[in-house]
Amino acid sequence: MDITDFYDTFFEEAEELLADMERYLLELDVDDPDAEQLNAIFRAAHSIKGGAGTFGFDVLQQTTHLFENLLDHTRQGELTLRRDIVDTFLETKDMLHDQLDAYRNDEEPDQEAFARICETLQRLALEEIGQALDGANGVPGQSSVDTPAASAPEPAPTPGEASPGEASPGEPASGGGGEKRLTVSLLNVGDKDRGLLVEELEQLGEIEAREGDSACYRVTLTTAVGAEDIEAVMCFIVEPEQLRIEQGDAEASSAGAGEPRLTVSLINVGDKDRGLLVEELEQLGEIEAREGDASCYRVTLATAVSAEDIEAVMGFIVEPDQLRIEPAGAPGSDAPAAGEAPAPDADEPVPENVAEPVAAPAADAKAETPKPAADKPKQDKPKQDKPKARKAKSGGGESTSIRVSVEKVDQIINLVGELIITQSMLDQTVSELDNVNHSGLHNGMNLLQRNARDLQEAVMSVRMIPMDFVFSRFPRVVRETAGKLGKEIELVTEGESTELDKSLTERIIDPLTHLVRNSLDHGIEAPDAREAAGKPRTGKLTLSAKHQGGNILIEVIDDGGGLNRERILAKARENGLNVSDGMSDDEVWQMIFAPGFSTAQEVSDVSGRGVGMDVVKRNIQGMGGNVQIMSRPGEGTTIRIVLPLTLAILDGMSIKVGREVFILPLSAVLESLQPSRDDLYAMAGDDVVLKVRDEYLPVVPVHEALDVTDAKTELDEMIAVIVQGEGRRYALLVDELIGQQQVVVKNLETNYRKVPGVSAATILGDGSVALILDITDLHRLNRAKKEARRGQRVDAAPTTLSRKEVEPS
Repeated sequence: MDITDFYDTFFEEAEELLADMERYLLELDVDDPDAEQLNAIFRAAHSIKGGAGTFGFDVLQQTTHLFENLLDHTRQGELTLRRDIVDTFLETKDMLHDQLDAYRNDEEPDQEAFARICETLQRLALEEIGQALDGANGVPGQSSVDTPAASAPEPAPTPGEASPGEASPGEPASGGGGEKRLTVSLLNVGDKDRGLLVEELEQLGEIEAREGDSACYRVTLTTAVGAEDIEAVMCFIVEPEQLRIEQGDAEASSAGAGEPRLTVSLINVGDKDRGLLVEELEQLGEIEAREGDASCYRVTLATAVSAEDIEAVMGFIVEPDQLRIEPAGAPGSDAPAAGEAPAPDADEPVPENVAEPVAAPAADAKAETPKPAADKPKQDKPKQDKPKARKAKSGGGESTSIRVSVEKVDQIINLVGELIITQSMLDQTVSELDNVNHSGLHNGMNLLQRNARDLQEAVMSVRMIPMDFVFSRFPRVVRETAGKLGKEIELVTEGESTELDKSLTERIIDPLTHLVRNSLDHGIEAPDAREAAGKPRTGKLTLSAKHQGGNILIEVIDDGGGLNRERILAKARENGLNVSDGMSDDEVWQMIFAPGFSTAQEVSDVSGRGVGMDVVKRNIQGMGGNVQIMSRPGEGTTIRIVLPLTLAILDGMSIKVGREVFILPLSAVLESLQPSRDDLYAMAGDDVVLKVRDEYLPVVPVHEALDVTDAKTELDEMIAVIVQGEGRRYALLVDELIGQQQVVVKNLETNYRKVPGVSAATILGDGSVALILDITDLHRLNRAKKEARRGQRVDAAPTTLSRKEVEPS
């Protein structure tokens, strides 16, 4: 087994840990930090360090080692948090992310940046706790910031400081530690995985003995690799509760009778729960003795299961302070006086796991080699172990999820798309057959249609991920941007569980980031200005997501000053855009998406150059979406992004123009009607509008826009399809409505080229190709052709249609 096979798994898990780390850092209350959050940040750093050491990613390991030590001082209360310290922690997290990316791309991390962040962490340690950090081997810049040993007394060295776990993977430990003997126990591991693990152990050292069966298989290993690094390798194949690593040989670890003996004390546990717990213990090993009463009931258990795993089982029935697990016969294992319970100090962070001699994440990074249970009494068992136990329990020894590459998911989706096309072809063929004589075939086709639809929805759901994937990035953006601008901003997120296609979530991040920064810079006022206007000093920015039909609506809402209509119109005239005072607010707001358009009086580091909003709109349109703006002076602005849930399958309406069939996105269709001549009005030039319930809509004859021949030319003989794009409504004139159908979207630009007025293509049931129309681009194309016919210069700005300019023909 090649250890590089697990690189991708490590990279993915490290990315998740870094994301969790950033979230917890941003949530930290510097005045009263939550111990669980600090422990979670520490554990994330510790896990990344262990994996990096295993795979030989030295720079990542060394950086994380320093960071982990600093976090440990923080959770021990030796370092008091401030906002600038949290900023340094966030900067370190960013550096870890950069280093991870470098290793992912088979590159070496930036050595200058590595030295700089190490020096920053060491200087922070000197300034805040009066001593330098214990750095991993090869940490640069340490000598330049270390203080003499006499000026900063250090605790006496522990074996953990010189353990192989601190050395580079596969190398002998520094400090004369040399090789040592470990017993690796594999609990309930199948033959195949056990074989892989044994092969890997052979690469890490010399196997002296092996014994046992699938229930408990022990390997005695002489190795210079630390138990922590061995655990980091194993964790990619087995669950934590299936692995135990102890110092010494198998005979010593088997405690003579073949199983370690533990004393499980149940304190103030009722009869019913105690009975359940004892039954569970009987499944985990052999009960040798039991005694006591409700105040303290002790069970002596011979078992190959670790104390941590037993606690994982117990944690769902009793509270942590009702449970104590110790090696049988250890000092302090006697029962407390009746009614007396252990009194762990809840305010003091304590080790995560001291019930078994396993190199698991230790509470003190400077003492990573486990100490005997007698040195660390079990009554110090912390509450923070409970979430870990719950995680182990939920796994149940079997994985509830698998990691599948996006390429494989895309391949399945493409195959389902082809299946839908084939089903559509069959459906069209069967529809031509007599229903009476071929009723069985018709019924079978109906069943196939339903099953194909269910299959398509199930497969598409695999690509759907919650919007929390997007929103979780913005607390950091808001924090840093607000700090630069000197503003006080509260970020609120809604609809984090709303799901969107993975490809769209990745592409929406950049446009959304620009909109958020724009709202922070131009939308929300400075604290003094807000106070003068009778508003709270702290501005509010809301990110929300929700489903509506086949679309997802993503909104960026601020409670700032709103858009200034007159300033936008003045700036538009200054830029030479075609505007009029009769334009609706919606049309005026859309002006801010024109290239180079900005009403900012000053250019800041955040925005104000007029570069970006047009790119935002173009990117969103490239995803098949549109942008709408609603604003009220003095109350704030809402920018709404409307996107399809997926780009692979589309619910569409088939229309016929001449002999051609086109597809309109059903989400854009509002209604259809047969216009009468009295409802059609001619404008100056070739423009025509349709009156629909006192609203005048621009008319777009599709045959003219797309140069389709043999189409109807009399306006009152056509059908008007009322559609909406970019917040505006249009009346598309077509020859015939064919019906609604689901189509598989094929990218036209990738396979051919960009076609004006067309967003994509699809294959119909008869095998012919139909174009999927782009509503907004179709209107622009129609106007451009009319302008060209009149020999006038085409202007990018839309023409305004107001009721007073309309004259009946």
